[in-house]
Amino acid sequence: MAGHVNMMDDCLISNLPPAILRSALRLLVSQGATTQQPFVEHIRARFHENPPLFEDPERLFPGDDIVSEACLTYLAQTRCIFSCKLPQGSFPYLRHFVEAIPRARVRWTKDGELVMLLAKFDGDVVQAVQALKESCPEPTPKLLGLINGLLAGLGNCRQYCEGLHPPLPFPFIRAIRQLYDVLAILFPQYMRAVDAVKQPELTLSKKLAEKHSIEIFQLGPFDMPRLFNGLWQLSSPSWGSGTAQSQEAALLYAVECGLTATDMADHYGDAELIYGDFRGKLAPGTRDMVYAATKWCIFSPIPKPIATSFVLDAVRERCRRLGGRVELLQFHWYDYDDEAYLDILRELVYITKSHPELVSAIGLCNFDSEHVEESCKHLIAETGSVGIVSNQVQFSLVDARPLQRMTQVCDQYGLKLLTYGSFCGGFLSERWLHQPAPDVYLESNKLTPSQRKYFDMILSWGTWGDFQALLERLSKAAFKHGASLTNVATRWILQQPAVGAVIVGTRLGISDHVDENLKVFELELDDDDMASINKIALGLSREKMVALFDRLGDCGNEYRNMHCNSNDLSSI
Repeated sequence: MAGHVNMMDDCLISNLPPAILRSALRLLVSQGATTQQPFVEHIRARFHENPPLFEDPERLFPGDDIVSEACLTYLAQTRCIFSCKLPQGSFPYLRHFVEAIPRARVRWTKDGELVMLLAKFDGDVVQAVQALKESCPEPTPKLLGLINGLLAGLGNCRQYCEGLHPPLPFPFIRAIRQLYDVLAILFPQYMRAVDAVKQPELTLSKKLAEKHSIEIFQLGPFDMPRLFNGLWQLSSPSWGSGTAQSQEAALLYAVECGLTATDMADHYGDAELIYGDFRGKLAPGTRDMVYAATKWCIFSPIPKPIATSFVLDAVRERCRRLGGRVELLQFHWYDYDDEAYLDILRELVYITKSHPELVSAIGLCNFDSEHVEESCKHLIAETGSVGIVSNQVQFSLVDARPLQRMTQVCDQYGLKLLTYGSFCGGFLSERWLHQPAPDVYLESNKLTPSQRKYFDMILSWGTWGDFQALLERLSKAAFKHGASLTNVATRWILQQPAVGAVIVGTRLGISDHVDENLKVFELELDDDDMASINKIALGLSREKMVALFDRLGDCGNEYRNMHCNSNDLSSI
């Protein structure tokens, strides 16, 4: 019978429409290492056996402003190479593509299809280099040659763009920044300053800042806004790829509106590099009021004992990318059974005192209540004070686990919660009211990896019918206050104990919801609003929240369970 079943499976695979086949694959690889690992290994083996051909420049770029099928196919194959953990193998293909531009003498217009494709390629280089960083390769001469070869190709392309009449804006600034960063990490002896396109100093419009009344809270030595810009969407091309110029414009507008704090991590693609470059272009007085909250995430065992130099080097690495001080460094640790994290936290707190020009405050990321409390007690005993100021956790109307114990621990030790997932990837919006449950793995639904994750969270919390009832309740509150449904969901989080700020994910340079999000500061939910929303979100006796806590464990535990089973750590 096994043979018969396999034959029928093969028949099914052979006849399924491609969209449904891709949906099935997404479902299978989401189950963890048991299915994900052989899937990736199979693809890697196929690429080793049958590497793609290098396409002729004239077929890649048959004319000005034309996106050819050959070009789309070539880029799709290249993405597959670095996505299946063969980043070094992708570098010759990336270099060939960029060198084909001057060879084909192709041009593009500002808003044409081709320039959008080139922006996506810029993001592809960022992702390929990020995959290289995360593979922790040996700094061999061959690897140095691959990196310098791609840099040379990009340099030739820049000369071509600048030599035209009129010149074309160089479209690969992000790629060059990311390549110089990996050179600095792997080959510091060859480190050079990034020859970025020089732009005038950025200036803020004071008129915009005066339009908004921003709620603030104290985090370490700073007063920060209660909405943070979140750059985790830079960790994947699934949200699109903005140009360096559009990303800079988006950050400038957010800062002009008073959203002066941004959350990122070293594994969110080139997020730190983008923010460091942006902040470096601001006038000194403004730069000091624009805050960087980044992360140091340790996902696997490290050498012991913990030396001060090891921790200090990690801090300096983030400062280098950010072009200056880290206002908040958030620490994530992979395994509580290994208590070396306590030594690292002690060293980090000491560094805030010995090197305040490098880092101002230390926070945690996805720590559970027990280990937040343990960390605070350890730091008090070792340093004489709590020393840490925050914990970043998932917190939303369908994931209120922080209310079970976390908020009490944070209040006891004076910590603030920075929350993510508070929009459930966009599910907490009018768009999903009165809509059927989506097939999250079907390509035509155009759901992002983030939405797939939060759809699972919704179903862990209740049924899709329960979720529709929650959206109905939020919609009524939104109508009552003249706000959006998303504003109400955000306001509910901001009115919870110990919450300092909500982190709002931004598709940087792609779409902008700054003005809508700022309306949350014009809203205050009254007792009736909170009670009626709590009845659905938490349950009559908070039974929904307790059941979710029992099912998933405390804050952040779901990520520790996936460390060995998945490579999707973008939300950490």
